[in-house]
Amino acid sequence: MAATEDAPDKAAANYRIGVDIGGTFTDVVLWDVANSRTEKTKLLTTPDDPSRAVMAGISRILADCGVGPGEVDAVIHGTTLVANALIERKGVKTGLITTRGFRDVLEIGREWRYDLFDLEIEMPDPIADRPRRQEITERIGPDGAVIEAVVLDELDGIVERFRQLDVASVAVCLLHAYRNPAHEVAIRERLMDIAPSLSVSISSTVSPEMGEYERSSTTVANAYVHPIFKTYVDRLVAGLTELGFARDLLLILSDGRLVRQDTATEYPIRLVQSGPAAGAQAAVLYGAMSGPDEKAGDLLCFDMGGTTAKACLIENGEPRRAATFEVARVFRFAEGSGLPLQIPAIDMIEIGAGGGSIARIDRLGLIQVGPDSAGSDPGPVCYGLGGREPTVTDADVVLGYLDPGNFLGGAMQLDRDGAAAAINEYLAEPLGITMEEAAWGIHEIVTGNMAQAAAIHAIEKGLNVEKFTMVPIGGAGPVHVCGLARKMGIDRLICPVGAGVASAIGMLGAPISFELAQASMARLDGVDWPIVASMIQTMMEQARDMVRHAGVAEVDITSTLSIMMRYVGQGYEVEVPVQRDWIENGDGEAVARSFSQSYRRRFGRTEAMPPETITWRVVVTGPRPPLRDALRGSAEIQWEAAEQTMRPVWFGPDVGFMETPVYDRGSLAPGVKISGPAVLEEVESTLVLPPDFSGEVDEGLNFIALRQL
Repeated sequence: MAATEDAPDKAAANYRIGVDIGGTFTDVVLWDVANSRTEKTKLLTTPDDPSRAVMAGISRILADCGVGPGEVDAVIHGTTLVANALIERKGVKTGLITTRGFRDVLEIGREWRYDLFDLEIEMPDPIADRPRRQEITERIGPDGAVIEAVVLDELDGIVERFRQLDVASVAVCLLHAYRNPAHEVAIRERLMDIAPSLSVSISSTVSPEMGEYERSSTTVANAYVHPIFKTYVDRLVAGLTELGFARDLLLILSDGRLVRQDTATEYPIRLVQSGPAAGAQAAVLYGAMSGPDEKAGDLLCFDMGGTTAKACLIENGEPRRAATFEVARVFRFAEGSGLPLQIPAIDMIEIGAGGGSIARIDRLGLIQVGPDSAGSDPGPVCYGLGGREPTVTDADVVLGYLDPGNFLGGAMQLDRDGAAAAINEYLAEPLGITMEEAAWGIHEIVTGNMAQAAAIHAIEKGLNVEKFTMVPIGGAGPVHVCGLARKMGIDRLICPVGAGVASAIGMLGAPISFELAQASMARLDGVDWPIVASMIQTMMEQARDMVRHAGVAEVDITSTLSIMMRYVGQGYEVEVPVQRDWIENGDGEAVARSFSQSYRRRFGRTEAMPPETITWRVVVTGPRPPLRDALRGSAEIQWEAAEQTMRPVWFGPDVGFMETPVYDRGSLAPGVKISGPAVLEEVESTLVLPPDFSGEVDEGLNFIALRQL
């Protein structure tokens, strides 16, 4: 979807669109750049073909706002397609070509157990099963020197075997290819000649880092989703072109950065957490709007949608990022029970359930919520689309947190009686309790589970979560946030307008950026600085080309460098910021000081051992779009008196239902103060304020809620 001669020039394009596909809803946000305002819409996701909901949402918001496709500068997209394909094992049949003798790396793994005492421990099945894993004669040493040349003639037999096994995509992961990719490149070129229909991913471009198991797992996962992701993007681009769009499609990666469609389709595995990463970017924006002196502080982004919930820690205005990620865990909270991916990602934890999570009685006679979800098809019972088992959303409806007649601004009517009947049949009657008590049990259990997981996530990072400000986003986030904050000891909340479509908003505010990594292991006192400087230069040029290719002017591009380092003999690294002149001047002492500072900040001490470099990282970034002005701009309109109605809302068995004021969130001007109990409704989400919370609308239209101690 490239610009054409007949397309309007960039100066004439005044709008940008962000689209986030969730497990239950697809969110679309239109940013009117010239007039600094945003418009939003939300519709049910279409699981059979997610692009249908995307196209329907874009068409709807353009029609509602009277905007032509040619006026849109960019469509920015995040999707759960990659994650769902891995979790549900709905990718293509995938083969692996590896160095002779290393066929079983995917099953050997790290040779450690995530649960030492489970005699029947379950490990994730390799994506490429053993018959589809083939060996080739070749060998490269850890220094990159060729020990044994690659025997390309063996590929004829390997390809024939793949044909018999219906392999559609191939991962090539050879020993030490991160130091010398020549053999992998040669194999890819030969495969393109003899089997052009095969999709090929090579580890030296997908994950050029140490860690044979992790590198293999990442490359195989990329190959597994590559054909279906490319088909999806091609279909989406064709649909947008048919509508009249003339700009490139941009996609958001798991580290919260934007790239063009062609870069994204080359590395689809980097989009495994694209939606949640965009939510973290939105939290950064909201924190900056509400922090002292325009500076974002320490935030806990709580993102609860229809299918899952996540938490992300943001320190000093930047989300924590990690160099590795794990997907499709056999047990949700058990690290090591999933597929490891060596990709840059915003560090977050999936912390429980979403609005569609199903509640049932477990074998101990207790209420269990999730992990399975009703999704959007059939959805919760109250949707009236065929769901039969009670969910979190059903509980929220019968407790009065959600208005059955005003869900999605009245566009979707909810069946409260159906929800109550399901809770009564499946939970209340078998347990001998009232329907309201059962619904409250669902609400409290899911909130408690999420609070516990989020607190543990912070503790593992060595952080005191009570000092953080919580930012609730997602359609269900504001409903549960006050109970979550109370359980975690958090006293301050930033509750933004449009929380239910925050991930789509975050996409609009994310910069075009790309990160490259290259392994180069050496003791710090033995680093070959000229070679490293040349490697960094090559990485920098490649990343800058990608960012320029996505439309960023050279003058607006910035870059940062870091190294993953550790003490010799350790198994885990810390990220160390470095400056380019240190590398060019061979200033190992400056690097050592930066490493000591980073190590002490992470572990509270340093060691009397020599440090070593593991992986060099380059991040090239364009400017962050001025979306904050648009989010603030709507605060300048003329306000009328806050609109208020009343309805009964349940605040626990000790209180029961209370007649509670319900405010239209769109009528709340800056400076309006509200004390709980109260409900603040908008089209995309609902904020429930219990009696022990109060707050005020700030200049950015965020509702700043405080817990009364």
